[in-house]
Amino acid sequence: MKFRPRPGGWLPGLVLAARACAYTAVPSPDLRLQDLGQVAVGGDFDAISTYSYVGQQEGLRSDGTHSILQPLPNGLFGVLAATDANIEDLCTFTLRNGTLLGVIVAGNFTSIGGISAQSVAFIDGRTGQISPHPGIQGTVNALLCDADTETAYLGGTFDAAASSNAITWTSAGSWANLPFAGFDAPVTSITKAPNGHIVFGGSFTGLKNMTTVTTNQLGESINLVSASITSTANTTSGLNVVCPLNGSNTSVWELEDNQAGSWTANMRFGYEPSRLRLWNNLEDKGVRTWRFTALPNTGIMNFTYFDPVTGQQAHCDATCPLAQNTSLPYQDFEFVNRIGMNGFRIDVSAWYGQGGALKGIELFQNDTFVYAIESFNEPQCLANGSAISRATTTGNWRSTPSRESYADYLTAEVGPADLDTTSIIFEPGIVGKGNYTIVVYTPGCMQDESCSRRGVVNVTGTLTSNGSNTLSTQLSQTNNYEKYDQVYQGPIDPASGNFRPTVTITPSKQLSSQLVVAARIRFSGNPTTGGLNGLFDFDPNAAVVDLDFSKSAINNAGTKLKPNAQVVALAAHDDAIYSAGSFSDDVFENIMFFANNEAQSLPGGGLNSAVTDLYSSSDFLYVSGNFTGTNEDSLSGLENVAAYSYANSAWVALGSGLNGPVLDIVPFPLNITTSQTETVIGFSGVFTQIRAYGNHPQHSVQGFAVWVPSRSDWLQNLDSGRQLLAGQLSSCTYLPNSTWLGAGTLSSLGQAISGVAGLRQSNSDITVQQLPFDIESSSSSATTPSSQSKRGLLSQQNITGVIAGAYDLQNDRNLTILGGHFTARTNDSSIQNLVLLNGETQQITGFPAGVDDNSTFLALGIQNDILFAGGMITGRVQDRQVQGLVLYDLAIRAYRENQPPALQGDEVIVNAFAVQSGTSNVFVGGSFESTAQGLACQSVCTYDTNQNLWMSAGSGLAGTVTALHFTDGNHLLAAGNLTVSGNSTSLAVYDTRAQSWSVHDSTPLPGPVNAFAETGDAGIFWVAGTSSSDNSAYLAKIDGQQFEPVLDMFESGTTILGMQVMQLSNRHGNSRFLDNDMDLLVMGQLNITGFGSASAALFNGTTMQPFLLSVNAAGEPGRIGTLFSSNNNPATRSSRFGHSRGIAILVAFCAALGTIFLVILAGMILNRIQRKRAGYSTLPNASHQDKNMNINRVPPERLFASMSQRTSGAPAV
Repeated sequence: MKFRPRPGGWLPGLVLAARACAYTAVPSPDLRLQDLGQVAVGGDFDAISTYSYVGQQEGLRSDGTHSILQPLPNGLFGVLAATDANIEDLCTFTLRNGTLLGVIVAGNFTSIGGISAQSVAFIDGRTGQISPHPGIQGTVNALLCDADTETAYLGGTFDAAASSNAITWTSAGSWANLPFAGFDAPVTSITKAPNGHIVFGGSFTGLKNMTTVTTNQLGESINLVSASITSTANTTSGLNVVCPLNGSNTSVWELEDNQAGSWTANMRFGYEPSRLRLWNNLEDKGVRTWRFTALPNTGIMNFTYFDPVTGQQAHCDATCPLAQNTSLPYQDFEFVNRIGMNGFRIDVSAWYGQGGALKGIELFQNDTFVYAIESFNEPQCLANGSAISRATTTGNWRSTPSRESYADYLTAEVGPADLDTTSIIFEPGIVGKGNYTIVVYTPGCMQDESCSRRGVVNVTGTLTSNGSNTLSTQLSQTNNYEKYDQVYQGPIDPASGNFRPTVTITPSKQLSSQLVVAARIRFSGNPTTGGLNGLFDFDPNAAVVDLDFSKSAINNAGTKLKPNAQVVALAAHDDAIYSAGSFSDDVFENIMFFANNEAQSLPGGGLNSAVTDLYSSSDFLYVSGNFTGTNEDSLSGLENVAAYSYANSAWVALGSGLNGPVLDIVPFPLNITTSQTETVIGFSGVFTQIRAYGNHPQHSVQGFAVWVPSRSDWLQNLDSGRQLLAGQLSSCTYLPNSTWLGAGTLSSLGQAISGVAGLRQSNSDITVQQLPFDIESSSSSATTPSSQSKRGLLSQQNITGVIAGAYDLQNDRNLTILGGHFTARTNDSSIQNLVLLNGETQQITGFPAGVDDNSTFLALGIQNDILFAGGMITGRVQDRQVQGLVLYDLAIRAYRENQPPALQGDEVIVNAFAVQSGTSNVFVGGSFESTAQGLACQSVCTYDTNQNLWMSAGSGLAGTVTALHFTDGNHLLAAGNLTVSGNSTSLAVYDTRAQSWSVHDSTPLPGPVNAFAETGDAGIFWVAGTSSSDNSAYLAKIDGQQFEPVLDMFESGTTILGMQVMQLSNRHGNSRFLDNDMDLLVMGQLNITGFGSASAALFNGTTMQPFLLSVNAAGEPGRIGTLFSSNNNPATRSSRFGHSRGIAILVAFCAALGTIFLVILAGMILNRIQRKRAGYSTLPNASHQDKNMNINRVPPERLFASMSQRTSGAPAV
């Protein structure tokens, strides 16, 4: 059970509660969005929000680590602290009087919040500080904080103090063993019964250390005979003290008079000692004080020991005493901590008589190890008639240095003739009959470069004298790094007469030749009571554990289950306890409950497969697992999740369930609407779909689904205000003030809005809004961070999402137009890649048949009633091939009759438009080489909207154009990845009078231009792109010939896709980059220095402030490429012409009609003369000129410059 109910009461002023609730709000940007009319952003994302609070997350933690999560006021989740591995459980620790001590965090992590902590940590309720709880070795799976006894119970797979798999933490701030030494197998759940008892669930069969079986309490002796012994200030050999059997050794290690000295042993194998035995010299000289240093880490070890003077247990570390007492030939010192080492040093600091002297040193470890290298095993001199561990080999074995392994090991090159004669037999020196676990250690193959020569080995064994317990398995030895495999758990007999337990390793014969390795095998004793089967009912008020388990209905029920029951979840409700997992008998199947002192079955005899978790609410018991229904009937809809109604005593389906196993159930608060937060139920697992039912289709999910109890439905089926959630939850707890804290990888980034989102400003607050349809990227596969960067620089399959947008408010129309590579879904239709939304009727349409579905729209522009749509476009319209550009008549909702002849090239792409002032020429930029009529026009071509024909724009330019911008009436700036007459450049200038291209005069840019933004000055603009030298993102301002880079704002992984200068309502500090009433909006997939991932940010000339955060459906960072608006942007130069330029371009130039007519007439005559001289003629299929073309009423140079350039201002097309 991974959830703790809300503790009762509420305490004001709690530091931890304050810390969890004290969110630092981020000031709303001072943008003047109201000046832009309708505003939207487009890109490739599935959820989006404004950056509102410090600590607000973006994206999903995909590195296998967990965080402690806290809800933010805007409904998202912030990180209170992060760990380096999993958090399995949380619980709130309070006293009887309701005082909050703090929150216990448990799992298998080694650090939390940057603080070293092994498996358990504590967040103090008074200071809010995180502190470790050292002492646990292993994983903690379950917690229970009991205020009545002021005790926290921990269960899992671990060793701690003198206990295994279970221990307690007290309000005094220390570990405390239970009245028993834990369990013989893992604990997975703990709950409190209505009668105050503590119920443990797991896979155990008994309590540890509660039997009378005789075992080797001293432990196994660690071999010092084969060690390298050195000493300082000595007068006799250090070898004199390595085998002091019963004090019979008369030799002494003696120091010089009145001199401190040391004794050091270094081994070729590692160990974790549990006890040190020192034999003091009892005549004259002797050791008075000493210390023990582990090698090679040089840590001074702590000990507990029996003080013969006081008769009490005592502790020591840097200065440990040693008695000189003829009635006490030796003293034992227990290691407080189990530390791995391969050597140690004893330093003598004080002495009896004239100097220090010892008669013996012994070191022990709890488990029995048998090493392949015989000299590492227990020495014969300590046998004293008892069996000692040993290893025997046959065949050709050689010693191999340990390198990265725990100990030196043996290897054998086995050929065809050696398969039957190569073996190694391990014989443990076990002295007591009992239950043991056998673990085989295998050195890694990378350290000795033997991976290609290794294979599989047989592991066999005879473990009891009657031959009833044997071992037979196979192990692969192709592991890269050292591993261990548990191969047996059960009874083992000690050596007796002719019998010795053995484990043998031989080649498997699967290969004719192979390298076999052998290192060591561990035999760990498991003394246990038996008599349990996955359940234990513990009375915390009893001083002694009653081993008559039949007195408890819970214990008794476990013993009646079939062997090897696994209880993984427990929950209490009213007077009942619910138990679930993988178990069965004649009545119960995987779930049961206890009430009125007896075990009872749930309807249908339980569930037909394993249960993994339980959560009890006031009305329902929620159940997860790998089941498909009840055990006895065919109740439909119980696919891996179910609810049990307490009121009706009946199962209830959650829709039609999920399509895969569910592992965890965790409740959490969620904003179902923008103004309402309620508790919902989160299911985490390895499923991928919410199953269809009723009128609801199936929904794709990534291992996390949310049930909304108030709506009795899945979150994905709700129509409004839902959030996109990614990741998973493993546990949660509630503070006394009802503040929720969770654990896991859950990430929420606001409303589930895909591809395009409206931006609305109310007072100073900016919010995102949903459009009335769903956008799905046309590519379901993940793309690289630069996949939307820069149209035309990449292949089509990598460009997904909404890339261009436009508002059309002409002639009483109210249209929102979106282009890109996506699927737009409504209730009754699917539309590919281009959408027209009628703002009055909410009707959604697309282009008629003609454009291929695999097309991608990259640039949009509206000239009077004609929509110019460019991109990677193919198809047949009006029975003519189109490629790169297509025209659509918005007035009649049909393709324009006269379509531009198709552009041609290896990969035709149109990225940008620009209109030359005073002409009917539309300059089209992208990647192409010619037209279908054979006209050579590479990268930039001119389309005459009056004559409906293409014209060449000079020669010498090649490459991909990503943006076009008229700096004055006769000079066109092209940006991208270009060459001019063979010279590489990112900026080129076209002189329309000379019809020639040249390299821009500014300092060469670091790489191709991905994004472009104009300003209020014709000679000043912004560029961004990717450096050719190191693939890093660059951002720079171009002022005439000056290149002014913005440095240190982004880290690796940044791709800038769009920019726009924005006007502010409040001024900021002065900067050489921007006027103090302007910010630069930077869009893309950004990795901001000191912050992390964002999709849009605002640069004020000094700092880069995150603005919009987005993610895709998998919880990975999303991308924003464009912002478009219905009104012109007053921060840009084109605003001086006073037109509404948000892509919908309908303008009246303030001049007399007669003057305009003369200008038009003169321009047409000169144009015709020029074309005739150049050999051009009117296309034969141009049956008429567009009578509605008012190109000369369009403001100068910038009519199309911002059209659908994700890079330029709102109406970026």
